[in-house]
Order: sequence, then C-alpha cells, then structure tokens
Amino acid sequence: MPAKTHAIPSDSPLRLVGTLDAPLSPWLWLVKWLLALPHMIVLVFLWIALAVLSVVALVAIVVTGRYPRAIFDFNVGVMRWSWRVGFYAYSAMGTDRYPPFTLAEVPDYPAHLDLEYPPSLSRGAALVKPLLALPHYLIVAVLAGWLRGLLMLVAGVTLLFGRPYPRPVFDLAVGIDRWVYRVVAYACLMTDAYPPFRLDGGSEDTSARGAAPDAISPKPAAGLS
Repeated sequence: MPAKTHAIPSDSPLRLVGTLDAPLSPWLWLVKWLLALPHMIVLVFLWIALAVLSVVALVAIVVTGRYPRAIFDFNVGVMRWSWRVGFYAYSAMGTDRYPPFTLAEVPDYPAHLDLEYPPSLSRGAALVKPLLALPHYLIVAVLAGWLRGLLMLVAGVTLLFGRPYPRPVFDLAVGIDRWVYRVVAYACLMTDAYPPFRLDGGSEDTSARGAAPDAISPKPAAGLS
C-alpha cells in the first residue's frame, strides 16, 4: 500500500510509532526479559559502535558541517532496533511478536522509528549538544526510570488478571519512549532540532515533521540486516 505523504504541523525530525498489538498474552510479559536477552547482548555491542561512530561523526560535522550518511543510517538502525525490542519487552510491552534481528525498517512490525536526515548541521552546536541536553537527561531519568517501570507493572498485572492493556497506560508509556529517543537523537548530534519539553503520548507521532506517522518508509541500513 502506498505511503501517505500529506504534511502535518510538526516540530520534530524523529518519528516514533507504536501500535498496540492486542490481544496480548496474560503471562508472556513475565518472561520477556529472558526472551529478549539475545537482542540485549547484540544491542550492547551496537550501542558501543554507535558511541564510537558518533565521535567520528562529530569530527566530520566540525570539518564539513554534514553528518556522514552511512554512519547516520547505521545509528538510526540501532535506535530502531532498540525501540522494537523495547516495544516488545519493558518499554511498552505493546506486542507479543518477537522482534526481528535487523537494523532495517520492518513495515509489518507494530513499532517504527525513523529520523529525517539533515542536509547540514551547525558545526559549533555539535560541540555542546550533549551538555545542552542536560535538562532533558534529568527529566528522562525520572520518566523512563520509576514512572515507566510503574506503568509496565500496572499493565502487566492488568493482563495477568485477563483484562485488556489499559490504553491510557500504553499511550503514556509510548510518549515517554518518544521523549527518550528525541533526546538520544539530539545528544548523538543527529539533528539540530532541540527536543521539546513535551510528552506526546499515543501510538501515532503527530509531532513528527513532514509526514503522517503511518508514512514511515523503509530505508536501507548499514550493518546487520
């Protein structure tokens, strides 16, 4: 099916979408930590690679004003993979479908992440972005720490008693994840757009720039696929 391309009012170059994949197993969430362990091991090494490549990208931005496209695509792929695993496991618990081992976009999976490639970036800002994001780190530590953990506990207990996943809980959890990944993209120098101090909850990312949230189109990613 062709992707929709109509523009929407927006201020974020990152698009994060998570579609609740009901019905969910009442008990599977209890062991998802174990089932997701192979992904976690791979992601540790991928995030180490992302950190190293971000230093390379910093040098390139300062010299040329551009983020190397191959590194950009790889880093977006790592974030995309992480979001799928988090959506399956304990960032949102929104699906029981096991996430694929790939950096690439998977159109039929219920979790998607994409980031608009910047044609140019500020050379000076690249040197201070991780520091400028400090207020966000403090907020995200609270939201993604105790609050999201509490939300997942509420969702898990609700499922355990045979009830549907509470939609307000899901929407809030996805909103927290959206905030987290916006901050990651900025701190990793992948955009000049400062993350908004705003929790945009819900499955669809209505704040994403330039396209409707269901308009995420697959792009080739470097590395594992």
